[in-house]
Amino acid sequence: MLRRRRLLAAATLTAAAPLARPALAQGGGTWPDKPVRVLVPWPPGGSTDVLTRLMCEQLAQRLGQPFVVENRPGASGNIGMDAIAKAAPDGYSLGPATIANLSINQFAYKNMGHDPERDLVPVALTWEMPNVAVVSPQHVPVEDLKGFIAWAKAKRGGITYGSPGVTTTAHLSGALLAQRSGFEATHAPYRGAAHLIPTMLSGDLNFAIDNLASYLPTIQEGRLRGLAVTSAERWPSLPNVPTMAEAGVPDFVVTSWCTLAFPAGVPRPIVDRLNAAIRQVAAEASVQQRYQQVGAKVLWSSPEDAAAHAAKERPRWRDLVQLTGARIE
Repeated sequence: MLRRRRLLAAATLTAAAPLARPALAQGGGTWPDKPVRVLVPWPPGGSTDVLTRLMCEQLAQRLGQPFVVENRPGASGNIGMDAIAKAAPDGYSLGPATIANLSINQFAYKNMGHDPERDLVPVALTWEMPNVAVVSPQHVPVEDLKGFIAWAKAKRGGITYGSPGVTTTAHLSGALLAQRSGFEATHAPYRGAAHLIPTMLSGDLNFAIDNLASYLPTIQEGRLRGLAVTSAERWPSLPNVPTMAEAGVPDFVVTSWCTLAFPAGVPRPIVDRLNAAIRQVAAEASVQQRYQQVGAKVLWSSPEDAAAHAAKERPRWRDLVQLTGARIE
């Protein structure tokens, strides 16, 4: 995994750097010379949607054209990413390709409709965040992760845990925790955190270990209790919530990450111009603060490093998919 500090340091060094030389659009104009469509393959209000909208707001300011977000959820992000992969490679269709889209789904789905390595071009890593283990304190009477594991082991018939879809990091993290801790757990997929959180608050779902950005407000309000974060160190926006290692579960570092990706065939000058804009966004202190406030860290990388990062992550998630048996025809 690319180290966050190195990425952010590289971004900071270029805070005042100019954008790459203007890229030519179709017809001879400068890219972008019209609005850019951004297909988000996840539901509105979830972490990917919120963080992508923050990025698009910043890119529009720097590149002078609207970046118009359109949600296209379904099939753990495959529907939206398939639309991106098959869009015209003219620089006017792109989307946030997450860890699920680039490093997990190909091991779980027999037919995604596209090959993420062949049909998508990552532009840059744009953000990352940990998952957070959460329960509803009104319905799950525990104070910490150790207490939750003991409670889950004692619960007849096991517990239920939710995620925003099969093979997401939330699904696989929950399965891994249950397997390593020795309690029974039934996975319940939802269309996103906006549907999952009310179910937890009502007591119909026991547990989740999902993207922090989706849960931070309800944790800070006290409606959900954060038991542990899956980052290597405590997360700045939840300083009192321990890491998984501190909570008694070692070797459980999981971060969700995202790149912006074009369909294959987009001219390299367009990729470079967008990459340079992302670099400037990541170097902006006010943007770093906004991302931190919603539970994430803004990043930047080269296109090559983004692709290499996705490739490096694949073996780990392939093994976890095999562990859960989450194979979808």
